[in-house]
Amino acid sequence: MEGQGILISLVIGAIAGWLAGRLMKGGGQGLLINIIVGIVGAVIGGWLLGALGVSLGAGIFSAIVSATIGAVILLFFVGLIKK
Repeated sequence: MEGQGILISLVIGAIAGWLAGRLMKGGGQGLLINIIVGIVGAVIGGWLLGALGVSLGAGIFSAIVSATIGAVILLFFVGLIKK
């Protein structure tokens, strides 16, 4: 992956992680954690939506939506484990 692709992935991960943090508990966890949550969420969201046969299309907006869905699911399960 070239440098621009990595940068775009990091930005999408940061946005998705921040959005998931806002949706799940009212705030983000910091830039690095948001990026990690967003990137892991993108993997989860892409796998889950693919398994369900749902296509959000192509582009940055659909990548952010898919990553946010996956990140919300990730944060939900992390919250269950923490309790």
